[in-house]
Amino acid sequence: MVAYLLSLALFGLIVGAVARLLVPGPSPLGILGTMAAGVAGSFLGGLAGKLLWGDTYSPGWIMSILGAMVVVWAVTRRRRSYYY
Repeated sequence: MVAYLLSLALFGLIVGAVARLLVPGPSPLGILGTMAAGVAGSFLGGLAGKLLWGDTYSPGWIMSILGAMVVVWAVTRRRRSYYY
């Protein structure tokens, strides 16, 4: 169980970091926020893939990064509205 959680955290960190690099502008996320965005984006990408391509679809890196980009964009947009 611990190994699964560590691998999930590492995967989320990598996917979240790539998504933060691809979304333009400054991002108010720290390392835990980046990790959470990566995990949430993987879930979102997998859900979108299953809705588009059926139950046999298993998400890969690209859909995970696209989902994480949506999450990072949403968080960045929401945080900017507090300051402007």
